[in-house]
Amino acid sequence: QVQLVESGGGLVQAGGSLRLACAASGRTFSNYAMGWFRQAPGKEREFVATISRSGGIRYSADPVKGRFTISRDNAKNTGYLQMNSLKPDDTAVYYCAAKRSWGTSAVGNEYDYWGQGTQVTVSS
Repeated sequence: QVQLVESGGGLVQAGGSLRLACAASGRTFSNYAMGWFRQAPGKEREFVATISRSGGIRYSADPVKGRFTISRDNAKNTGYLQMNSLKPDDTAVYYCAAKRSWGTSAVGNEYDYWGQGTQVTVSS
């Protein structure tokens, strides 16, 4: 069992930055690939970014490419999502997730553990 707790969300003006953190506990964090997803009111959950167990492979969704960066520090059992040049369309609840099976993924159903989410609101 892995417990995930997100932090770092909040209210920011368009063009601003936030850094989300995902603290993991319970099992060896480096045994899990990690992903970030988001869900805006009235919309489906969507993929944001994913990173491999070692951090050597990472990719992000087109809407955030060049603005968001996923990273991890296995020594601290923590994953991160650095979000720059934020837009009102980025407003959503952001979730981190951990995946037992090998490889990264943009598919939410392939993840085994989820955090409770953190709200990000971008004002125009």
